[in-house]
Amino acid sequence: MKIKLMAVLTASTMIAGAAYADEVIFAHGANPGNPRYIAAEAWADAFAACSGHTVNHAPSATMGDDAEMLTSATAGVIQITANSQGAMSQVVPEIGLLGLPFLFNDLPTAWSVVDGDVGDMLDSRAQDKGLKILGFWDNGIRNITHTSKNVSDPGDVQGMKIRTPPDPMTLAIFEALGANPAPLAWSELPSALQSGVFEGQENPLTNIYSAKLHDITPYVTMTGHKYESTPVVAGLAWWSGLDEKTQNCALEATASAGEIQRGLSLKGDATLRPKMEAEGAKFADADKAAYQAATASVYDRYAEDFPELVDALKKAAGLE
Repeated sequence: MKIKLMAVLTASTMIAGAAYADEVIFAHGANPGNPRYIAAEAWADAFAACSGHTVNHAPSATMGDDAEMLTSATAGVIQITANSQGAMSQVVPEIGLLGLPFLFNDLPTAWSVVDGDVGDMLDSRAQDKGLKILGFWDNGIRNITHTSKNVSDPGDVQGMKIRTPPDPMTLAIFEALGANPAPLAWSELPSALQSGVFEGQENPLTNIYSAKLHDITPYVTMTGHKYESTPVVAGLAWWSGLDEKTQNCALEATASAGEIQRGLSLKGDATLRPKMEAEGAKFADADKAAYQAATASVYDRYAEDFPELVDALKKAAGLE
């Protein structure tokens, strides 16, 4: 009887383990309505239909902030995360160079760069750190919002208490502008703005609108100061254990969901300004030439450590 019971328990454990192995956790920090959330839903549907795996969609930082999710992916606690350029740059410093100030004039140019040799190189660096980049979704070209004024001139940012993502590049840009930047997790941003810890923040219009940050910081200045990607990242140990068909399912789901996400980002840039103005946001255009001059030192700073990549990115972006 005892032998039979042990056999049943062992079989149950094996079945439970197999079921668990078939579940894929896709985690990210965005809330419903955000393009990243919508794309993650599409990814889950596409991957499940192709591979037969069950996908647990874990949004809204339920699995931790971006840095914690990268650690969890490496450790196999989660399988995939649609993450942030800033957090990823702490693992793969080169990825932060995509956010050099005023590097990309538009989103399609940025996408052509990350979808090419630069993206392959970043993936290779990520694999050295136990992560696999499945593709690059979008996190837009970023603009500054403020509680009480527009910041059309770089001098308007002097001394500003501004929230940034945990991204050395963003910190470098605002330090060059004479602001007082500090990193904070995305999930904590609304309450920090409401309490007055920060005077403002910077994000693409899609993120600003979906989080209703223009209700708290209604002054929106179209600085377009940097680009950010959304790397879709898998734990390398999990990825390496997949058969080729399942790997292809993951890559195809990332590409198809990325088309949706990028399209929403592009549409947001084109349509959200009048919508936000109707809701009380006060827009202003920035003196971009003055901002570019004020942040030129950031290129010199990063060229010291990554001279070839900085040059390659400038050429790919059409700056040289």
